[in-house]
Amino acid sequence: MKEQLAVFGMGQMGANMAARLTETGFDVLGYDINPARRQELAERQVAVADTVEAALAGRKIVLTSLPDPATARAAWLNPGGLIDKAEPGSLILELSTLDPDTMREIGAAAAAKGLAVLDCPVSGGPMESLRGELVLIVGGDMADIKRAEAVLQSLGQSWSHTGPVGTAKAVKLVNNMMSMGNVLIACEAFALGEAAGVAPEKLYEVLSQSGGRSFHFTKRFPKALKNDFDPGFKMELGEKDLALAIDFGRALRQPTPATSIVRELMATALATGYRGRDVVALLEMFRSYSAKT
Repeated sequence: MKEQLAVFGMGQMGANMAARLTETGFDVLGYDINPARRQELAERQVAVADTVEAALAGRKIVLTSLPDPATARAAWLNPGGLIDKAEPGSLILELSTLDPDTMREIGAAAAAKGLAVLDCPVSGGPMESLRGELVLIVGGDMADIKRAEAVLQSLGQSWSHTGPVGTAKAVKLVNNMMSMGNVLIACEAFALGEAAGVAPEKLYEVLSQSGGRSFHFTKRFPKALKNDFDPGFKMELGEKDLALAIDFGRALRQPTPATSIVRELMATALATGYRGRDVVALLEMFRSYSAKT
């Protein structure tokens, strides 16, 4: 008999992870708070429940993939939410990018109701989630990780245990600080090279082999050079993650001046027409400055 899972939050990442888990032999039922999203998925023959209770019935391993801390708190902590309705003894994997304090809060509330929790953010985008090529960052008890091992192996190429619940969310924020900084400086530098008259294809050819390259440069710039800015990771999500990281640093009295600059420039992009586009659309923003001179 197939192991039964529930996935809460059926956006781009959640739906792709649900598809991957189904492909690798799990019985997966999704749930999304948005009725229009549930209808859209149902029309695509994706298994979705209409209520929290229906999504959880008989399913003792649950995954949550949610956009921000406020949504996560509501989904987990509100009356009628996950903690209220999940069967005692259930294991819930929290895959979202949240601040560590929120993760610890919902983890403690879940534990008080007899639920096991893994703090399990992921690194990678929609295509990696569909192919089972995510990098999983896991905080929690080793016994719970062992219980979730088949799920982790389905979703990711590798996973790393960082310590107790909350530590994985800290690592994910640090990762996204580095990632968004890499994207922004690559876009700024590339636009300068173009403004100097170097052909974009030649610029990419050289930089993709040189010391300044990064994972995000070689992943995102080939599409950007075709003016394809469809989101693999939306600008507003990058800005949100940096805001969380800055607040996290402030709470620890750890300065984050470079991250603050990156976040401000991403906020500028959002205010000037780049919402809903991939973070590499920062390249277009920097190009627009030279076009005005």
